[in-house]
This record gives sequence, structure tokens and C-alpha cells, in this order.
Amino acid sequence: MSKHESNEPTPATRLVTGGRSPDPRVVNPPVYRASTHLYADCAALRAGVKSNTDGNFFYGRRGSPTQWALAEALTGLEPGAHGTVLYPSGVAAIAGALLAVVKPGDVLLVADNSYDPSRSMAKGLLKRLGVEARFFDPLDHRAYRAAFCDRTKAVWLENPGSLTMEVCDIPALAAEARERGAVSLIDNTWATALGFPALQHGCDIAVQALTKHVGGHSDLMMGSASAGERWYRALRRTAQDLGHVVSPDDAALALRGLRTMQLRLDRTTGTALALAGWLAARPEVAHVLCPMLPGDPGHSLWQRDFTGGCGLFSFVLAGRDDAARCRLVDALELFGIGYSWGGFESLALPFDVEPVRAAMDWPRPGWQDSDRYAIRLSIGLEDPVDLIADLEQAFAAMDNR
Repeated sequence: MSKHESNEPTPATRLVTGGRSPDPRVVNPPVYRASTHLYADCAALRAGVKSNTDGNFFYGRRGSPTQWALAEALTGLEPGAHGTVLYPSGVAAIAGALLAVVKPGDVLLVADNSYDPSRSMAKGLLKRLGVEARFFDPLDHRAYRAAFCDRTKAVWLENPGSLTMEVCDIPALAAEARERGAVSLIDNTWATALGFPALQHGCDIAVQALTKHVGGHSDLMMGSASAGERWYRALRRTAQDLGHVVSPDDAALALRGLRTMQLRLDRTTGTALALAGWLAARPEVAHVLCPMLPGDPGHSLWQRDFTGGCGLFSFVLAGRDDAARCRLVDALELFGIGYSWGGFESLALPFDVEPVRAAMDWPRPGWQDSDRYAIRLSIGLEDPVDLIADLEQAFAAMDNR
């Protein structure tokens, strides 16, 4: 039965309808800037303490209709989610989610191609709290299974991998974790729930940096974690213990970005594929790291599990050094140089893999030893013809010293 036949709106429609204002005269929910919520009398005050759910006023840290609307909309996009917790940044969401599931003495398994702040969290804050982190190659299922022990309580995943874009078999990894009694968490920022419904693929908690695609305009910092009822309650309790709260103004900006996210993802995905194909044919490029591109090692898994992509991918220079890489990046005119991604503007970021890997080889097996100098591109909303022309002139500048 199709979505239309079942009367269930598609995700693209839920982007528009989720978290709308309950007032039929207003499209967007008002921005509630309020630290203090007032009660009619003592009885109402005492009743408020007993009701810890979105939709009930208590105090500003628990949110207001603006934040609740965003959380409701995000929950509606994640099949299987009971609720969503908002955080003041993507890294805060990572910390809040991990602290909700591990305790001193536990072992946390971390995919070796995870976002660097996730790795730093495992090696820093969690280590100081008595949690042992073990990094594993998410493409090596035998090594993954061997990494489990009686103290393993959680597995941290990312798909595709940060920077190097490997696609792993999330349903298989999550199923193994569940069989071992471990919680599976995934950083799902790259595809969002639109392109990869993580809970449907077996994960227990789906984390996103809303700073990226949801915000979409490089003007806010925010994160989220969505989960089924059991883990949603643990996430909410931990977030409240830590005092995590997001600004209502930022929540309103994120809701605005959410409405056009599908359109932006479609545009940046199409442009990224055009650029990835063009780069694959360039003699200056040894490898394009883009699972959406046919021929990529992760393409078949991407086709099996994903329904969408985004504009983020990487490439590796052929026979060049860091100085050449810097000349290329410095010559770009339409690509800014900066961290983050998912905004309307294109960005380029040179990166080195060796410092942020413990279990995976770089260069990859079968590559030349010189195939190590990489650049990550975040594709924005510019015309692909102009972006290709900018890359072409930058390649010329790289070799014309």
C-alpha cells in the first residue's frame, strides 16, 4: 500500500506540517522567550511539578511551545521515535546521549570513522568518568564482534563515516549490539531521518547536529536525539540533569529551516553527484569518497539502506603533497574555507586522516602511499557549472607554482 493510499503523509509533507502553530490564524508558532512560567494558584504549581512532559509549562529549562514544536516535528520524521530531546549544539547532543546510556565501569565501542568530537568525548570526558572506549573498524564484522565483552553497554556508529565516507552495514551492527545487550547510537547528521530512518534500521538512539541540514543557513547551533520510549525518557532525564536547553529563537530558526530541508537536500545531492563524477575523471584526483557515486565501495549498501543523500563528500589528491593541497584550497573562490556543512554556501576543508584513526588503515589497502592528502567538500546551493569552473581554475593554480 502506498503512503497516499494509507492516508499517511510522506516525510516531505511532514516537514511542512509537523510542529505547526495550533492557532489556525498563524502558520508559525510564536517565539516564547520566557524563563519563568506562572501558575494560577498553589494547586496548579504543585501539579506542574508532577508532569514532566512537553506541552506542560513548568520552567523555561523544560521548554515552551516554540521548542516543543520543533521537537514534535523532528519526532514525526523519525519512524519509531517516541520523542526528541533538543540540545544547544551537536556536540552537546553527543555528550547528552552517551551520558544517558553509560556509567563508570562500562565499555563503549566507537566506530573508528566517527566525527572527531565524538572520538574526543570517548577518549576524554567519558574516560575521566570511568568509561572505557574501544575503537573498531565498522567494515570488519569479525573484529567488531570480538570487541564486545561483558561490560559493553553501548555502541557508537556513524554512517557514512566522518571525512572518509565509508558506508557500514548498520542493520547488522545494530542487531549484534542488541543481541549482546548493548545500546546502539548513531550520528545520523549526514542523511538525516529523511535519507536514513535510523530507528527503523535497528538503532536505539538517533543523534543529529541540527546546526547542519535542519538549520540550513549557517546561523544557529543545535543538536537533537530521538528514541523510542525507554531511551527517550533516559535522554530527557539526563538532559534536564545537565541543564541542557535551547534558545526559543534558535528553535524558531530551526523550524524555518526544516520546512525547506527536502528541497535543499535534493539540490545539494544532485550537485554533489555532478561534481563527484567530474572529479573522478580528473588526473589530479586519485579517489573520490562519495557513497552516492556508482563504483564507490559503499555504493551498494548506500543503495540498499538509504533513500537520500546530501552534498557532503571528499576526494584524495593523486601524487601531491600538503603544500599542493593548500594551493588548491586557497585558490578556490566560491568555496569558503571552514568547518561545519549543510548550509547554503559551499565549503572546502583539507583534512588529515591518520591523527583521527586507531583501527582503520589510511591510506586504504591497495592505494598508493601518496594517496593521503584529502579535501572535504560541502556543496551548497550555487550553480554546479560555476562550482566546477571554480574547481578547474583551482586545479590549474595548484600546479602552476
